[in-house]
Amino acid sequence: MKSTDLRPGMAIKMDGKLYVITQYTHVTPGNLRAFVQVKIRDIEKGTIIEKRLRSGEEVEQVELDRRAMQYLYAQGTTHVFMDNQNFEQHELPEDVVGDMPLYMLPDTEVIVLWCDGRPVSIEMPNVVELLVTDTPPGIKGATATNQLKEATMETGLKTRVPPFITNGEKVRINTTDGSYASRA
Repeated sequence: MKSTDLRPGMAIKMDGKLYVITQYTHVTPGNLRAFVQVKIRDIEKGTIIEKRLRSGEEVEQVELDRRAMQYLYAQGTTHVFMDNQNFEQHELPEDVVGDMPLYMLPDTEVIVLWCDGRPVSIEMPNVVELLVTDTPPGIKGATATNQLKEATMETGLKTRVPPFITNGEKVRINTTDGSYASRA
């Protein structure tokens, strides 16, 4: 597979190790050759590496089993998910789940990626709806468009929202960077 066909969530094999792509950027500088910048997570160690690949470079893709699962609850350092097809419960360690619990409420549907019978990564929806639990009141008369204030969501996620958002409102949060998208 060519490096320009890579996407987040895909698994690749490089230097004999298995990696999952977490972030992908295709860069085309004006007077230089195009290249692909990827952030990849080592499945064994959990470390994240940035790698630069030539545009069109061949990369070995590994097929992952994608299973729709439902997030149930956290239990210490593990998180319990239920398979939607056979209703089996699976405990996923924190290194596989990462910071995704900040975007997940119980009963959230996600795609869990499996390789050789073990979970390796989670694919979240692009946007989730969360309830604002704590945010200071907006400043009256502040109409600047780029003015933001700190807000805490029901999952503990801290993000910046526009001044018109109040406690108890549902907002849409982008799961790739944790930024405010819109009101729900």
